[in-house]
Amino acid sequence: MTLVLALDFGGTKLSAAATRFPPSPPHWLARRRVYTPDSADGLHEYTTMLAMAGELVAEVGTPDVIGVSFGGPVDVSQGLVRLSHHVAGWEQVPLADWLEDAFDVPVVVDNDANAAALGEHRFGAGRGLDDLFYVTVSTGVGGGWVLNGQPYRGRGRMAGEIGHVVVNPGGMACVCGKQGCVEAEACGPAIARRMQMLLGSFPEWGRPFIEWLERHGNSQSSMKITAKEVNAAAHDNIFLARQVLTEAGSFLGQGLGAVCNLINPQRIILGGGVTKSGPLWWEAVRNTARTHALPEVDVEIVPAELGDDAPLWGAAALAVERLRD
Repeated sequence: MTLVLALDFGGTKLSAAATRFPPSPPHWLARRRVYTPDSADGLHEYTTMLAMAGELVAEVGTPDVIGVSFGGPVDVSQGLVRLSHHVAGWEQVPLADWLEDAFDVPVVVDNDANAAALGEHRFGAGRGLDDLFYVTVSTGVGGGWVLNGQPYRGRGRMAGEIGHVVVNPGGMACVCGKQGCVEAEACGPAIARRMQMLLGSFPEWGRPFIEWLERHGNSQSSMKITAKEVNAAAHDNIFLARQVLTEAGSFLGQGLGAVCNLINPQRIILGGGVTKSGPLWWEAVRNTARTHALPEVDVEIVPAELGDDAPLWGAAALAVERLRD
């Protein structure tokens, strides 16, 4: 059996796990996870991941191959991280070469959404399907394709970047330089940012939300709003929070409707922290997607079965395929 080390560089956390292939049923032999501080840069993330990977090697043995999921654009053919939109210091980093030097085994690196798409196809909500589109909605928004049972990355290895499809022209500024992208309107930080803007523009409407925050221990002096707080307030029937959460889901749904019209995948799978927002958010996503898709296009949108582990399992699957190649 093949011993695989899977690493996931996410926008806010780092995860590492080990498994043997074929895993039946899929399970981890050992795993580690840490959250990264806001001040972290690429070197901090790499050294932290290296330490976690070293702990796993000491616990389960030297892997035969390493698979890596990275939260940003990646040239998978070279194992090169092009950049991270959320953590500085990852520009043009030969991550596969670094890890190969450190562990002396083959390494494959891919974008986290591509990896998660493969993970869900092999082990999760996409088992048995030919085609699917996976979208992660978290610190950012990314997408990955599996077509005819295989990852599809496009000519420049950039296929699936739904996060940078404009759905609200003139809307919020995006890290890519445009305005009104799906990511800028629908990711977790965007939900918090929209609420902060509305509180400034409509203080009377925002008063119930401010009072809700104070009841839940967020003093007005600090008042750093999070998407989790917006979601919780929405489910406590705070009007402005419900509006913000519904708008975010609708912007994502608009992008998904376009995806359905363009390629019409058998299933769209959504993962990432924002997808845990509950029925109000899911209803907005699905209803808007159906509205923007053609009537003849079937729209099936489901949650990821693997949850936060989808990129890790995808990294493991990529690693095994790299070894076979």
